[in-house]
Amino acid sequence: MEKYIEQFLKYLAVERNYSKNTVSSYQIDLLDFKTFLTNAKEAIPPLEEIDHLTVRSYLANMQDRNLARSTVLRRLSSLRSFFKYLCRLGYMDVEPTAALNSPKIQRKLPNFLDISEVEALIMAPDDKNIIGIRDRAIMELLYSTGMRVGELLTLDLSDIDLQNSLVKVKGKGKKERILPVGKMAMVALNDYLFKRNELNPERFLQAVFLSERGNRLPDAKSIRRRIEKYAQIAGIKKKITPHTLRHSFATHLLNAGADLRSVQELLGHSSLSTTQIYTHVTTDKLKRVYEKAHPRA
Repeated sequence: MEKYIEQFLKYLAVERNYSKNTVSSYQIDLLDFKTFLTNAKEAIPPLEEIDHLTVRSYLANMQDRNLARSTVLRRLSSLRSFFKYLCRLGYMDVEPTAALNSPKIQRKLPNFLDISEVEALIMAPDDKNIIGIRDRAIMELLYSTGMRVGELLTLDLSDIDLQNSLVKVKGKGKKERILPVGKMAMVALNDYLFKRNELNPERFLQAVFLSERGNRLPDAKSIRRRIEKYAQIAGIKKKITPHTLRHSFATHLLNAGADLRSVQELLGHSSLSTTQIYTHVTTDKLKRVYEKAHPRA
């Protein structure tokens, strides 16, 4: 099993050109299935003995562990891709997940901030030092563009068009898109770039956002911790992550009358159905418009 998993992951990385994060997610999912097989039997069965009943037992096992429905769905999808790959190469005759229906995912309404809360959050960093200036630029850019925090972490100086207030981001599937940057975010970004060399005075580095040690910011956790800190300073009681600013970006655009297709493009969603979840949080505004406009409301 390990040999086939390793071969499949190499195929995803080299031939399908999947990102490291995506390949890592597949690895986590498939190794969890391998662990299940190891615990269920004394030894991992040969491929020909893995059938739909095996996968059903695995689904039951994940439910017993109270895993989120989204996690169960993702792991089943990873298994499907893995088994299809093995069938295509002739290692398996029958795809074990073919006869299974995917569990329906329960979409949670996105958590977002009011405009006043966004303003309070962005103003929370201390702009008297380079770290506070950097953090304000990060939050301004996340809210102004709706980009994912992973996209922000990979930004290079060459991706920013200061003259035209545009930024190029590399999204999921390594798809690139160009995003407009608002005036307030451009001010914050320019302030940071003007003092950026304080973090990296000697080494040439293309990364836009640098750590205290002058390296590229390592991961989303570091940004999340700082945003949580600023939320406390701002007196915001809601649970906040970097993604909350992305949710707020989409919600505020739709509330202001932006069309769904445009928001889809800005967010980098491949499917409109993914963007449509944000329409649920605009119901209050629609009710107000209806009550104001309809003669018999």
